[in-house]
Amino acid sequence: LYTTMFASAFPERHFNMGIAEQNMIGCAAGFAIRGKIPFACTFAVFAIGRAWEQVRTSLGYGNLNVKVIGSHAGISVGEDGASHQALEDIAIARAIPNFKVFCPVDAVETKQLIKEIVDNKGPAYVRLSRPNVPIIYDKSYRFKIGFASVLKDGTDVCIFATGMLVHSALEAAKKLEMQGISTAIINVCSIKPIDEDLIAEYATKCKMLVSAEDHNIIGGLGGAIAEVLTKKCPKYLYRIGVEDVFGESGKYEELYKRYGLDEAGVYQKVFEKWRSKAWRAGAGGS
Repeated sequence: LYTTMFASAFPERHFNMGIAEQNMIGCAAGFAIRGKIPFACTFAVFAIGRAWEQVRTSLGYGNLNVKVIGSHAGISVGEDGASHQALEDIAIARAIPNFKVFCPVDAVETKQLIKEIVDNKGPAYVRLSRPNVPIIYDKSYRFKIGFASVLKDGTDVCIFATGMLVHSALEAAKKLEMQGISTAIINVCSIKPIDEDLIAEYATKCKMLVSAEDHNIIGGLGGAIAEVLTKKCPKYLYRIGVEDVFGESGKYEELYKRYGLDEAGVYQKVFEKWRSKAWRAGAGGS
């Protein structure tokens, strides 16, 4: 829908490939070889899923300067259902050599991110959601590849969140604070490369670590953080996300409630895990 705005302004630079995502990636590779900086945009499940071989072999293996934009990611797609809800795309994209992977939290960060990857040569995957989201950054914010952003400091629980789950985490933190639980919230937009130093810092500083994402708990943000922890600061990580199942059709607000990804769900999961003290022994749960 919104690429039509670009098409109206720059008709000679816009190409509608129709329902042919593999062809779109192949054409983008060709443009990159000729020195252009193509942005290949479609639903995340088709950009990284249907066109996986072209993304891997043409873009990743070729280390081509193509920016893949996957919109409508996660169960936030809502009524389109399981076939359109990309819950594996972060895992797939970050496993491809040469690829950088990003999931911005709002329009301000998205704008900064796009500027940054234009100036950073190589393939990149940018994951976007469908619903409107609150703005959390002002115009002074500057995104940097490989760095996370501390939105709220704390010493008991640290929630590393990405995309729409940042908003859920921020609201959940307010309730956790009311229970006397000091909660840090870190926005992890740059998933690959990831901010290893900040993760290690808060793993040392906080008692309990949590990841939160609208993605399968396997291979996404939680997986990336767990890999850092095993290398730099071994510690239990409680992962909040879609627990290795497919999604279903429904309004995204209803789905977020059902899968525990809304603010109430994140609060309840974190509070119960904190109260159970299972994390202290490194036992139980996801």
